[in-house]
Amino acid sequence: MSLRNKMNGTRSVLLKNTLMLYILQFSTYFFSFIVVPYETRVLGPVIFGLVGAATAAMVYFQNVIDFGFILSGTADVARHKEDKAYLSRLFTAVTLAKLLLALLCALVLLGLCQIISVWGDHTGFYFLFFLSVFLGSLMPDYLYRGLEQMEVITVRAVCIKAFFTVMIFVLLRDSSQYWLIPVLNIIGNGVAFGCVYLHLKRKMGITFCRIPFGAVGKTLRDSMPFFFSRIATTVYTATNTVVLNIISGTGAVTGYYTSADKLITTAKSGMSPISDSMYPYMVKNRDFKLVIKTLKLLMPLILAGCVVVGIFARPLCVWFLGAEYGEAAHVLRVMLPVVAVILPSYILGFPTLSPMGLAKHANYSTIVGSVFYVCAILVLFATQHVTMITLGALTSATEILIFLYRLIVVIHYRDRMKPVEQKEETP
Repeated sequence: MSLRNKMNGTRSVLLKNTLMLYILQFSTYFFSFIVVPYETRVLGPVIFGLVGAATAAMVYFQNVIDFGFILSGTADVARHKEDKAYLSRLFTAVTLAKLLLALLCALVLLGLCQIISVWGDHTGFYFLFFLSVFLGSLMPDYLYRGLEQMEVITVRAVCIKAFFTVMIFVLLRDSSQYWLIPVLNIIGNGVAFGCVYLHLKRKMGITFCRIPFGAVGKTLRDSMPFFFSRIATTVYTATNTVVLNIISGTGAVTGYYTSADKLITTAKSGMSPISDSMYPYMVKNRDFKLVIKTLKLLMPLILAGCVVVGIFARPLCVWFLGAEYGEAAHVLRVMLPVVAVILPSYILGFPTLSPMGLAKHANYSTIVGSVFYVCAILVLFATQHVTMITLGALTSATEILIFLYRLIVVIHYRDRMKPVEQKEETP
């Protein structure tokens, strides 16, 4: 097969995987569009803020349990996709590592519930959320991403979301039933993991196997750089909600911030399928022209959307979230720069820097962003200026800083963006 035919074939796979991930994201939009307005109205700002705070806190534990395997595992699988024995050993090692990390996280959560009074008042609720996150983290998505079989991830996730949506409308009737949210996720993720494991074993020949314990340690070491990158990201994406919950207690402020942040997160999630599908493709093919074409095509649309949302933020929040959520518009406006820079930031991250041999800078950028965020939030605490507006603005500033760091690195090392065709034809 000629090089050109190989490139055409890999691009077809890329397009299919991108389509699958966008079907997944469309389903997320669709179900969120239905569920979120119902939850905000039934639960009210106070209880919705409690749910949002628990969700944000669980992001830390989710990233610890995952430990960056979604990136390191994907690259590892992409390099050994034909070796089923190797993939079985990797699957076993990653799963055991996640079990050990989950045990550690459970002990930490128990300790925090003893220290933080607002968490201690809802210890059972937080542990229900933790169980749902743990089951979700067991999903071997890194296998399917590395094998470029995104359709499996899509089908599974859509089924879970559909189940959750239907059950919320059937069972959630008043704010006292807020515990149903993690319970329904537990049921959905538990059934999904069982189905995924059977698929791996029966259809793909990948199953649990006997491995030396040292393999678990090696898996953790290999994934550690990616872990630090993802946990650093969590610092500036999830901390705001947790901080507001701790300082405001059961107030509605957390609910306002959570609702605005959910809208921003939904917009961000619309960008992730592009970078997620590009990552394994770029690792193999180094097709940097695709990066430029993608940004030229999508950025004008994204920027125009940000302007429109900024102008109509308040009526949008009232219409979508409910009459009690008009104050969320202020947070939404100051966080719109996140949406404006997130796509180029994602694409210039691992999909671009990793094939350039500069993956460390993708990690460094998030670490720099986290350090900036921590220093800034300490200043806000010292000056007593911690509000939902200042925290939202801080998140925007952090995301802009990360984007600029990655952009500067790519420009500085642009000579490494040699097309794969030229590389293979060089004697």
